[in-house]
Amino acid sequence: MVLKLGEAKVIFSDDPKNCHLREIEGAKERLTLCKTDLLDFSSLREAIHGCDGVFHTASPVTDDPEAMVEPAVRGTRNVIIAAAEGKVRRVVFTSSIGADRASWYCYGKAVAEQAAWDEAKERRVDLAGGHPSTRAQTTVAAHPQCQHHSQSQVPQWRHEELHQLDPGLRGREGHGASAHTGVREPSASGRYLCAESVLHRGDLVEILAKFFPEYPIPTKCKDETKPRVKPYKFSNQKLKDLGLEFTPVKQSLYDTVETLQEKGHLPITTTQPDESTIRIQS
Repeated sequence: MVLKLGEAKVIFSDDPKNCHLREIEGAKERLTLCKTDLLDFSSLREAIHGCDGVFHTASPVTDDPEAMVEPAVRGTRNVIIAAAEGKVRRVVFTSSIGADRASWYCYGKAVAEQAAWDEAKERRVDLAGGHPSTRAQTTVAAHPQCQHHSQSQVPQWRHEELHQLDPGLRGREGHGASAHTGVREPSASGRYLCAESVLHRGDLVEILAKFFPEYPIPTKCKDETKPRVKPYKFSNQKLKDLGLEFTPVKQSLYDTVETLQEKGHLPITTTQPDESTIRIQS
């Protein structure tokens, strides 16, 4: 998505999951890969130098407080400081819907976001924030290490008992990319919630089970005797005002499983689902 705007740099760690970046359309001509570490300020400053805008999407993903909180905050501060020194026009910080929930990962995302706003204010950096939800993804890389965690859970659910948890905000991978490029524009400001709908995990697997009945996906929660938590209320109007059109969650889920099949992560299905049989509880 960013490559369509012109030349781009990607700052990355030495991890096999980044191998797919070289295969993106236009990467050979317009993409520069810069190996660095968010905790290494000197290499980060060198990588950001000359950039017009920065999308800060990197974050630890763990519930270990020592591995999550301090690296997330310090790395975010380094990005903002490097952007200020490089006179970057705008920084788009990727927070998370999880920044409002209870876990060390979510706490780390929340304090990292606050650090971004504080540092940006002090150094007069133009900052905007994107809050993506759990995403359905149709651009799954063929290498299993390149899969996104949210869509890699789909085959995992075939073998696990399901617990209710809370209703979740759901979106599509393309929504996040489009939202980030939209929030980059000068007319955007503040925080942007990137989610299409609120969907309970029980409803989510019910949809998948009806679309793909040949897979042994659980259709009931183990703790279903408990009352379901009421859906969240949220608004994505700010992103719609920037021109983003959201794909319905059922279409996103169907497309995600099709992509997993095409990439060889799931066996091919020939069953054609009946859209009229799919119902999401309100």
